[in-house]
Amino acid sequence: MSDHFKQQAAERAADDVTSGMRLGIGTGSTAEFFVHALAKRVGEGLDVIGVPTSERTRELASGLGIRLTTLENLPELDLTIDGADEFDAGLALIKGGGGALLREKIVAAASGQMTVIADSSKEVAILGQFPLPIEVVPFGLQATSNAVLSVFDDLGLPQKLELRGGSGQPFVTDGGHYILDAHLEAIPQAQFLANRLVAIPGVVEHGLFIGLATKAYVAGSDGVKTVLPV
Repeated sequence: MSDHFKQQAAERAADDVTSGMRLGIGTGSTAEFFVHALAKRVGEGLDVIGVPTSERTRELASGLGIRLTTLENLPELDLTIDGADEFDAGLALIKGGGGALLREKIVAAASGQMTVIADSSKEVAILGQFPLPIEVVPFGLQATSNAVLSVFDDLGLPQKLELRGGSGQPFVTDGGHYILDAHLEAIPQAQFLANRLVAIPGVVEHGLFIGLATKAYVAGSDGVKTVLPV
């Protein structure tokens, strides 16, 4: 049923796209429904150009006939449409479950607006139940991990940090980095934590998206609702 809701949210977001738009195209299961919905409209004559946030999205969108470019060629976008692993009432997000958080954040920051598409299970009162992804460079991994854990200790957060994929075969992002997943349970001071994490040498980016999303379409048993940040 969640796939049905994801598809509903994605199709609603696709209805907002108009010819001439420069789009950031997200990554993940919900974003893939958006790519298919967008491709259908392109096939009907919609003229847009997109910047994909991952190699996976690039391959899917290109294969479906969506015209693509890069941020190097098109550094300013009108709208990014992407999913989220969690979002709160202020539309602060946790993203990065699919491993594309760095490119997703760069593209979202280059966009005038960002619409989140999600099923209702992703709406939470406080962020943190979903593990927070932290993208790090492989060099000095243990030192970086220790610094991250020290921040958690300072903030009274659980010190549970896992290397995605494990040490034997760690997950590698499109940018050649690793991901540490932090199991924090709840993040009461998301902006403060975000600031502390980006100050750590070795941390490339984190999955807290704050002040980027301007609207969300959230699908559930009662249909698709529009959520604006409060």
